[in-house]
Amino acid sequence: MLSPVLEKILILQDRDGRRIGLETQLQAVPKDVVLVENKIAAEKTAIEEAKMELRQLETDKKLLETEIGSTEDKLGKYRTQQSAVKKNDEYQALGHQIETTEAEVSKMEEKELEIMYAIDESKKRFQAAEKVLQENIAGHEGKIVALGERKTNLESELATVQAEVAAAREPVEDRPLALYDRIAKLYMPVCVPLKGGKCGGCHLKVSSEVESTSRSKSLDNELATCDQCSRLVYWES
Repeated sequence: MLSPVLEKILILQDRDGRRIGLETQLQAVPKDVVLVENKIAAEKTAIEEAKMELRQLETDKKLLETEIGSTEDKLGKYRTQQSAVKKNDEYQALGHQIETTEAEVSKMEEKELEIMYAIDESKKRFQAAEKVLQENIAGHEGKIVALGERKTNLESELATVQAEVAAAREPVEDRPLALYDRIAKLYMPVCVPLKGGKCGGCHLKVSSEVESTSRSKSLDNELATCDQCSRLVYWES
């Protein structure tokens, strides 16, 4: 049978344990939110990278269109010049330039078709990837909402437990309460059973004096503390 003092301390310890557990869970919420936010940022970065590939192809296409237009203008000038010249050698030279320029335009148009095909393929890849990534983002945002609700629930539960802790402290006498608080700064649980002559906290053997004190049936017996870790100990029959 435990002394009334130990019974009160064990009740307080139970409430304190719940309080610490809730505080630990609350402290983890902001870290969990940051982890989820980082995942959202990574998904958005992936979307932007996919867009960049498409934008680059579209930019290449515009540049090529400009180059084709410029080369066709040059080709038009060569043809105009050729129709105006009277010397055979000049006519042939311009004819060679026209053929070369036409070949350049043909190559650029082939390249333009390749880029247009690449743009179509890139759009397909981007749309498929964006759909998955947006779904992932929506899932992550849902987790953040759930974490916000969890935080609110934990805060409410913690307020209730804090009131229970305060109520559990009131009946404990000043001396054992001060001892409990001192040990609680170092260890939790503060009060542990003796099992086989060993402390239930540090698992080291206690002295015969401590074991004898813990076995005392007196209701006003002195509180027994472990020789090694200083936790409060009680005999568990």
